Amino acid sequence: MSRHVILGGTGFLGRHVARALERAGDHVRVVGRGELSEGGSGELDRLLQAADVVHHYAWATVPGSAALDPVGDLGRNIALTLGILEAMRRRGGGRLLFSSSGGSVYGRLRIVPAPEDHPLWPLSAYAIAKATAEHYCQLYHALHGVDVWIARIGNLYGGGQDPERGFGAATTFASQALAGRTLEIWGDGKVVRDYIHVADATAGLIRLAAAPAMKGASMPVYNLGSGVGVSLLDLVHALESQLGRAIDYVHRAARPYDVPVSVLDIGAARRDLAWAPNLDLAAGLELTIADLRADPSARFASPFRN
Repeated sequence: MSRHVILGGTGFLGRHVARALERAGDHVRVVGRGELSEGGSGELDRLLQAADVVHHYAWATVPGSAALDPVGDLGRNIALTLGILEAMRRRGGGRLLFSSSGGSVYGRLRIVPAPEDHPLWPLSAYAIAKATAEHYCQLYHALHGVDVWIARIGNLYGGGQDPERGFGAATTFASQALAGRTLEIWGDGKVVRDYIHVADATAGLIRLAAAPAMKGASMPVYNLGSGVGVSLLDLVHALESQLGRAIDYVHRAARPYDVPVSVLDIGAARRDLAWAPNLDLAAGLELTIADLRADPSARFASPFRN
């Protein structure tokens, strides 16, 4: 039985990972972001000391909020990440698993789909902070031997995601369509993203947490996505197919921080982790719609239903 500490474990991704690990029989300690902000380095040392794997999902912003307050975005997220890395350095053992943003850190893609060695060229405050956190992880891996693994995750969606947060087009659009609301599409609708259901991302993260340690100077980095690009208009059409009716939408001005295309090459995860997504977009949307219909008032309060 492995011991896991999940920082940000009360959030969307953290709740799913915690539930899956508990089902597998592992010991899980969930730590909300509020607990982290209240404690200093001594509190972090105490929280992380006994963990075999520390999961860092405690990110305080989304692209929209980061764009509005880039100073606060950097201060809240990077300071915490450095504190976690310092605690891992002091304890001298265990693995740190950090969830980065495969949908943003690569910027404008020179290669589609993007492999892990694609240059990082973040074009938004959110992406810059994620890339900066990755660089600090690499620093602590190289200088102090901290066993850090990076998951660059595509565009997450699924039951338990807050559709009012301004993050996660698939869940947001599904929720709004179910409520009969008119969808707002930023730009011409041709922006392409790599959508991954949270169940598949969770399975990939668990594979990363359990993978054998790697020797060498390179920090392990893996893309976790579907490997398939879907435009916003295609996403709307996929939802229409699920609901059996047309969905109203309007176009809004394009957002300057949205890269035109983001698709991830997941070949390394297939090869090294024996991981691949099980749900295509249609199956993932079907599950998401079922979750939203089952208990819309509590959809953020608990992990997936089953």
